[in-house]
Amino acid sequence: MTGVLTVVGLGPGDARHRTPAATTAIADAEAVYGYAAYIEACEDILRPDQIVVRGRMTEEKLRAEQAVDAAAGGRRVVLVSSGDAGVYGMATLALSNAYEIEESVRPAVHVLPGVTAALAASALVGAPLAHDFACLTLSDLLTPWEEVERRLRAVAEADLAIALYNPRSKGRPWQLGRAREVLLERRAPGTPVALVTDIARDGQRVGLTTLADLDCDEVGMTTTVLIGSSTTLRFGDWLVTPRSAAGPRSADDRSAG
Repeated sequence: MTGVLTVVGLGPGDARHRTPAATTAIADAEAVYGYAAYIEACEDILRPDQIVVRGRMTEEKLRAEQAVDAAAGGRRVVLVSSGDAGVYGMATLALSNAYEIEESVRPAVHVLPGVTAALAASALVGAPLAHDFACLTLSDLLTPWEEVERRLRAVAEADLAIALYNPRSKGRPWQLGRAREVLLERRAPGTPVALVTDIARDGQRVGLTTLADLDCDEVGMTTTVLIGSSTTLRFGDWLVTPRSAAGPRSADDRSAG
């Protein structure tokens, strides 16, 4: 009999942001696969008798194949991802690999949601994503930069608040600066920006600035960059995007939801 593969989103970092469903799935698994740093993030619920496979960065495809094969062999398997497994996470690879297996031996695959970085970062600075918004990655490892830039322009034209993932690293030092230039073609220089680094982890940092004053050197791979729309306001240490283009129309609007 085939087993079950559960793809789990661990949330941004601290175990307090991990869902009870994720905790249960990991605790009940016979085998747990994941990038070493993500395995470390859930070590508090791992058992000595579990098979635990710690992978390396760039081995995502191999990790998904191993997890699917283990589940197809009859085990209860968990594949862990940070944040939400369906947002720049492992769910796509796991589902694609499982679908390629003959249906008679294909394991059941479940995806459990987690708190993604955009939402965790937004909560720390108020409500900048309270209306329509877009999530974009600045990594050009899987998407040509020309396409990334085209999407940036489209989102800027649509006047959506933006959450930028993978904004900058030692190997990709220039993309965020170029993204800032592209956005300034359509966004006012005073557009509010939040930089949230190491969310829910030791050393968490939160900074507020503007699009014009954004210092790219303050941003690393573990930073989530939030960029407001034309309606986003700064109230002290809070960024707030009204839930309508005209802003709240009444006290009822402000308290709704």
